This record gives sequence, structure tokens and C-alpha cells, in this order.
Amino acid sequence: MLFTEDFLHYIWKFRLFERENLQTVDSEELEIFSAGLHNSDSGPDFHNARIRIGETVWAGNVEVHLSASDWQKHGHTHDGAYDNVILHVVYRDDVPLFLPNGRKVPTLELQNRISEELYNKYHKLVFGNQTFIPCEAGIATVDGITMQNWLTRVLVERMEKRSANVATALALNKGDWEETFYQFLAANFGFKVNALPFELMAKSLPQLTLAKNKNNPMQIEALIFGQAGFLEGEFKDEYPLKLQKEYDYLRKKYNLKPIESHLWKFMRLRPQNFPTIRLAQFAALIVQSNHLLSKILEIKEMKALRALFTEIKVNDYWEDHYRFDVQSKPSSKNMGDGSVDILLLNTVALFLFSYGKQHQQQYYISRSLKLLENLPAEKNNIIADFVNLGLKIDTAFESQALLELKNNYCNYKKCLQCGVGNKILKLA
Repeated sequence: MLFTEDFLHYIWKFRLFERENLQTVDSEELEIFSAGLHNSDSGPDFHNARIRIGETVWAGNVEVHLSASDWQKHGHTHDGAYDNVILHVVYRDDVPLFLPNGRKVPTLELQNRISEELYNKYHKLVFGNQTFIPCEAGIATVDGITMQNWLTRVLVERMEKRSANVATALALNKGDWEETFYQFLAANFGFKVNALPFELMAKSLPQLTLAKNKNNPMQIEALIFGQAGFLEGEFKDEYPLKLQKEYDYLRKKYNLKPIESHLWKFMRLRPQNFPTIRLAQFAALIVQSNHLLSKILEIKEMKALRALFTEIKVNDYWEDHYRFDVQSKPSSKNMGDGSVDILLLNTVALFLFSYGKQHQQQYYISRSLKLLENLPAEKNNIIADFVNLGLKIDTAFESQALLELKNNYCNYKKCLQCGVGNKILKLA
């Protein structure tokens, strides 16, 4: 048989081996009350197991290996953490084992106790010729409750990992939640292509500086476009000339240094997504909403959350421009639903979760997950492939969870640690 030690962990954890006339290799009667708690850190593989060997009930740790001799190969012989192992579970018992105190380690050999049907199912799942995910032939057969429970778990894992980035930025900003939110929001206004220059612009222009000029929209616009590097050179139109004049004054007042304008990308972008338009929308949002995170924490209705972004109005100049000094056909430059959905997903939901986690308030975590349930699923190649396997994916809650599942479980064939993989194996 070809399998990894993880497979034996799985077999022991769920007791998926033949248990009739169970005995140790020394022919002592063995009964398992509890397999113990699976340990993913250093030390024995399972903690707090309860078993009976002969007439004696034992409580302690269980170690699992492919071969009994792996005990020595893994350096357990002189490691005190393994001195209270009450049972050694192996596929093949090739050597007897003794602890430093002379006690022989009771051993259970599973070589003839694993069903061929279960092994074949496992082998096909993990070592099969799948093209997308290991369980692509069976994922659509998993019941809704199992799927929902597992997707909820992996979604929380995803949010917790992303929250770690928020915590790091928060520490750099000396615990200032509004400044941290402002920086993340700016980066997400770049929508991947221009995320870096947007982030650099925001970090070069503290929110406190903007707050000092919150009652003057022209100055807010001048600061944002100026720090973005778009007010260098000569202009013909009155609007950029006014911005340039304002920025020259503010730049000296606050000792500001703009980022390089060459960092911004226009190529292969729809004009509606040009960085100049996104900066105009970002400036309008700053003008409209001071202390934006505080407002978001207070808002409970989805409609009101969306309104923060859909009701912003950019300067009239952009109605017939996509760039400075280049007139175009008039069109609305308000944020579209798709763009708002991305900001709600990548910034608002993340910060609700992070804020709840940092302050140990489940209310905000629940609001974050509820928000994802009310956002439409993303459209990308991974989600399209899951749909082709027969999954119905309607919400961002589901699509975000499936992205986590694919990238951190399926890609590494961690089927034995996956609720979906477990269910498929149990159906064998």
C-alpha cells in the first residue's frame, strides 16, 4: 500500500479500522474509549486518549508511525515528551520499543485491519489523475450541511489570516484604526492593477493631514492628486491649474513629497477604471465621509453601507474627462455596483472581522460574515471551475471559502484534514 503517515492519523482519529478482537502485538486485549485530541504541534500525535489494555485503563498520549522503527528515526527515544505514550499505533511493527525506564511501549499494528475499499478510495482521491482538485469526481455529492459547515470553517480561517495583515499594519500605525482603514481602503481602490501606487500615496498622505482640510473639497482633491504625482508639468484646463496651485501651497505647508507618477498603470484598463477616475472617486469619498471606519462600525443596514460608496459625487470636471486636459464624451463617473462590491468584500468585511477579533466582540465578526452572505460571488477561473463540478455558488461567503479551500487544502492535497475529503472517504 502507498500512503502517508497522515492517512494513519486519519484512520486512528476516526477509528476506521477493523476493531473486532482488537489486540496489541503482544496479544493483550485492547479497547479504545477515546482516540484523543489530534495534536498539530510538537509532541505526540494525539493527547488525552483513553484505552484499556488487558484489565488496566490508561489515559495519556498516542503516537502514530508507518513503521515502529520510525520512533527512533524521529528522535523520540530520548525525548521526555514521549515518556507517557500509552500506545504506539503503526502500520508495520518491525521492532519492539522500550522507554528509558525499561517499560515496553504497547503497540497496535494496523497492517491487516485497513479495508481495501477505504484505501482505494483514499488512493484515488489523493494520488488520482485529477486536473483541478482531488475530489472533483465526488464534491458535488457531499450533502449541503457538511459543505456549509466546512465552508464556514475555512472562510473563518481565511479571514483570520487576512486579519493578521491588519494587525501588523495597526501596530505600525500605533493602534490607529482609522489610519489603518484609510490605507487599506486606498489600496483596494487600486483594484489590484494600481493597488501599490494607491497604497504608497495613502501612506505619504496621512489621514490627519486630509482631516485638517476636510471643509475644502478643492484642497482634498489637490492633496490626493498631488501626492499621486499627477500635478507635475504644465496644464491647459482651469481645473488642474487650480489643483496645481493649491498643491504647491499645501506641499510646502505639510512638507509633502509626491510618489512617482510612472507607478500608475493605464494600459489595458477601461477608461472608467483609469487611476485618475479612481483617485477622483477616492477624493470624493474622503470629502463626504470623515472617520469612515467609525461610521461603518455603526451602520447595520446593507443598503446604508452601499450608499457610502454609491452616493459619492466626483468633481464635475470628470464628467467629460478621463485624464487632465483630454476631453471625452460625457459619462457618469460614479462607482458601479461591481466596484462597490469589491470594496465591501476586501475592506469593509475584513475590517469588521478584524475589529471584532481584536476587541473580542463576536457582534462585528458576525456582521462581517453576514455582509459576505449578502454580496454576490466573485467571478474568476477558480470559481468557474467549481461551478463546472456542479456546485451552486451565489454569495461572496461561498466564493471566498472555496478560494481558501482550493489554495490551502486542494492544492496541497490535504484531503484528510478537509471536511469534504473526510465525508467522501466515509462514503466509501
